[in-house]
Amino acid sequence: MLPENELLTAAGGALRKLAATQSLRDAFVAGPLLADTLWPAASRYIVGRDRSELLARLPILADLGYRLGVEFVGEEVSDPEQVEQVVVEYEALIEAADPDTDSPVQLGFDLSSVGLLVSPELARDNTARLCKAAATKNTGIIISMERSGFVDQILDVYETLATEHENIGLTVQAHLHRTPADIGRIIALGGKIRLVKGVYREPADVALPRGPELDLRYLDLLRQVVDHGVTVSTASQDPRIYQLLEQTGLLTRVNEVEMLHGVRPDVLRDLRSAGLPARITAVYGRNWWLHLLHRLAEYPPNVLVALADLDDPSRIHFGQDYR
Repeated sequence: MLPENELLTAAGGALRKLAATQSLRDAFVAGPLLADTLWPAASRYIVGRDRSELLARLPILADLGYRLGVEFVGEEVSDPEQVEQVVVEYEALIEAADPDTDSPVQLGFDLSSVGLLVSPELARDNTARLCKAAATKNTGIIISMERSGFVDQILDVYETLATEHENIGLTVQAHLHRTPADIGRIIALGGKIRLVKGVYREPADVALPRGPELDLRYLDLLRQVVDHGVTVSTASQDPRIYQLLEQTGLLTRVNEVEMLHGVRPDVLRDLRSAGLPARITAVYGRNWWLHLLHRLAEYPPNVLVALADLDDPSRIHFGQDYR
């Protein structure tokens, strides 16, 4: 039997492998069996299966004092018609936004969802289109980061857009070996940075595994960002990161802490109670296979929670864990 820490690491790796298995991803989209079977477990993380359900639930979280982010869940989109559908969905979210609120919603998406697999130019143009619309509603846009093979294209698109749109920011993955060299270029653009550890399964020559070395890199990158006065969100679900940030004095220097809905609500709740601005990113939509598996991989004991949710879906009470 493996030691517990090695067992959890192996379990997380297996879940990421399942998330990346194309045949399973195709099966999820092609038929209802996986989606119907796993929905009770996914509903802990997915705020709604459609926009109307999302918009009905967001005020519950806002009334509890949280800032909000929204992402339309999906995977890499290569069909131009489907790309346009994603863009139109985000335009509908922008249209529904309240421009006069004290805490405007932040919208996030992968460039591969808005055209990057067709061409970088399409991704750039669609993102610019959304930035312009969002600016009229006092809404921010945060570009998500993707697998390492996309990073160069994402940085090139972001660099072009950041010079033209003040309401755009970028997610940065600490685990990639290239990030310490990239961070200066990103900081210089001045846009908001959402700093994450990194969720994708990458080879050892590309990224660090979870562990103390990655934690120290995360802190070093964050220190560089705050020292340059750039708006930054610490978007980690790892309680150890926040302990280290408090110990080093960095926690009071960040602009906000951010976590995905359903992931460690107890940690985010405690941070908000301590006076830190706290954002919940609400994910919605029907193509949630990848999202669910990644959430379980980040903290493999949540597999037991997922099994309990499958056994008794009534365990889940929306918003309760954030009170």
